[in-house]
Amino acid sequence: MNSRRNAPPIVGVIGGGQLARMMAAPAGALGIHLRLLAESAHECANQVIPDVVIGDFRDYETLRTFVASCDVVTFDHEHVPNALLRRVASEGLEEKLQPGPNALQYAQEKVKMRELVAAEFSPRWRQVAHIDEARDFGFPCIAKSLIGGYDGKGVWRVENEHELTELLKHGGLLLEELVPFDAEISVLVARSPHGQAAVWAVTETIQENGICVQTITPAPHLSEALAGKAQAIALSIAEQTGVVGVMAVEMFLVGEDLLVNELAMRPHNSGHWSIEGAMTSQFEQHLRAVLDLPLGATGMRAPHAVMGNILGGDTSDLHRAYLHLFARDPGLKVHLYGKEVRPGRKVGHVTVLGEDAKRLRARALHATEFFAGRAGEHDE
Repeated sequence: MNSRRNAPPIVGVIGGGQLARMMAAPAGALGIHLRLLAESAHECANQVIPDVVIGDFRDYETLRTFVASCDVVTFDHEHVPNALLRRVASEGLEEKLQPGPNALQYAQEKVKMRELVAAEFSPRWRQVAHIDEARDFGFPCIAKSLIGGYDGKGVWRVENEHELTELLKHGGLLLEELVPFDAEISVLVARSPHGQAAVWAVTETIQENGICVQTITPAPHLSEALAGKAQAIALSIAEQTGVVGVMAVEMFLVGEDLLVNELAMRPHNSGHWSIEGAMTSQFEQHLRAVLDLPLGATGMRAPHAVMGNILGGDTSDLHRAYLHLFARDPGLKVHLYGKEVRPGRKVGHVTVLGEDAKRLRARALHATEFFAGRAGEHDE
């Protein structure tokens, strides 16, 4: 875990966004030294993590030097080219990359993920490069870029051949059938290098315009049997991929069936509720996992947890909302990411815990709307 006698382990994080930022608190509590590779001096994690290397993760020498300077390296995002990671791994640094390129490929490359997931847990899909390969697929359908994409980026609803033809001008696509789902859920699982795994309660995610606006844990639309099945699917995928750290498996609930939608091999927005709502947060668990420490308990601290994403709105002075919100709701927990406010951008989140999920959702909604300047001080 650490080659330097009597020194805390150095965990390198590639990327300086809010996920890296939220690793700072558990790292400090555990005495773990975080080191960032950030693209600029203005990334939000730099505000709370002092050891920052400014550089381009796409530059091989920068990447290799950073990895070599740390005891273990993990990720705030999945944008590091897999070929570069494989090259770094081939130079004797493979054990430092957690998760490694063999696992990350399933989150980075949509076709590899689809090939991995069993047919009964996957929507009908096809990789296409030309419209002739897609005419019999059926419309409307969903088109996805072959690599990358998140928060609705790189994902399109395609109504007809003309729209698909225009998209294909920019390269090949993955087509998926349009699934008439009843709910969207997410299962977070953590896995360590020696194979210990842990899973949290299943979360329902509420989406608007391709962006998650709220999560409810445990997922209210799932029976105990279906929740157990979703967790089993996530644990199986974690083992198959060999992922190390936290992974989110996003799924569709279709009647009594579950279909895998996306994988994310890092802490995930759908798991932010765990900071206050679970015995071990996804961020602490991620650090434990990449350092091959025993994993923590994942039980909930309250019957229900609701998280609401704060999206940028009409006001840039987010702190001004504290006086009203803290007076109105002393149990509200707020996390601001230190980002410049732009319309629709995730700039923070709130979490509330309790017994009445409906009331929790209303509390979280009021808070997020008030931060965005869209809720009056006396709204219920």
